[in-house]
Amino acid sequence: MSAVLPHPGARRAGPLARRAARAPRSLGRVLAGTTTVFLLSSLLTFGLGAVSDANPAAAVLGETATAADIARLDHEFGLDRPLPAQYGDWLVHAAGGDLGISWFTTVPVADSIATALPVDLSIAGLALLLAVLLGGAAGIAAALSNGGRLDRAVTAVCTLLGTLPAFVIAIGLITLVAVQLRLLPSGGYVPFSQQPGEWLRFALLPALALSLDAAAGIARQLRTSLVAELRRNYATGALMRGLSGRRVLFGHALRNAAGPAVTVLGMSVPVLIGGAVVTERIFNLPGIAQLSLRAAEQHDVPVIQGTLLVTVAVVLVANLAVDALLFALNPAARRGPRPGGRAVAAAASGPATATGPTAASGPTAGPATGGAR
Repeated sequence: MSAVLPHPGARRAGPLARRAARAPRSLGRVLAGTTTVFLLSSLLTFGLGAVSDANPAAAVLGETATAADIARLDHEFGLDRPLPAQYGDWLVHAAGGDLGISWFTTVPVADSIATALPVDLSIAGLALLLAVLLGGAAGIAAALSNGGRLDRAVTAVCTLLGTLPAFVIAIGLITLVAVQLRLLPSGGYVPFSQQPGEWLRFALLPALALSLDAAAGIARQLRTSLVAELRRNYATGALMRGLSGRRVLFGHALRNAAGPAVTVLGMSVPVLIGGAVVTERIFNLPGIAQLSLRAAEQHDVPVIQGTLLVTVAVVLVANLAVDALLFALNPAARRGPRPGGRAVAAAASGPATATGPTAASGPTAGPATGGAR
């Protein structure tokens, strides 16, 4: 009795259909986790403002304010209501883009954040781009020179950069590039929408100061994972079949090795935001970190809550983008083990581990390769 083999198209359609069915579930889990983290962060943000000893009515009215005046202003701010009611009302308005009004300037918090946030987003975006370019190039070069002088030099430089805070790098760049070489300005900011060239001149130094630590992490992770990928059977087999080293590197190994580096890139977003507090002060940037710092000095709770909530939202959106990129690079990471996966992997890796003429060419290579497919 002869066995009936399924059509090759049907065999390929099964995994594709399962992958398409798993994608919405994976996306739903990520969105549910992100929503939970956002709600918990909003509760913590509001709670920190609620338990603070700031008295906005007394601060706004001054020392001559009477108890009746303070009670009246507390009623206008809604501070005389229960905390759960205040939190629910604040969260509903925040979801609609209304983050309240500053206690001292009476300017809507959303307007202040809309003015300051593009500064940080533009600097952080340029810093991430520099980190990807510098870290990716260094990691690839170190992996190709595995154990050589270039590999050791890249490792030493990355280790040194990983120990230096952003403000130390910023001061060093100002001293060298702005003061001694006079190539770039030492501070200030010009919006990209007005003069893109001037924006780049003013944004390059702070972006470079923020990007070097992330570039060092990307280079280390990419170098380690890329060395491991280039030693795998599929890379060796591709070289034996006549594929060029460049095609194996950029067409196969780099995509499989990029996962840890992309994860480091996503983890760098909170670091960039945290380092912006000092970097904005050094480079005199009118960003959201300086807005938060001024609000903290004045005990302006609505501004503090609004900036923290927006910062959390930016970090969560960045994490979602990283998860989507990881899913695109390696969908198998979201699927988990399949029944019979070990047998399929063994069958697929068997011919690649063979050496000699049989693995490269000859009559016996055809059936083995076909069975692996």
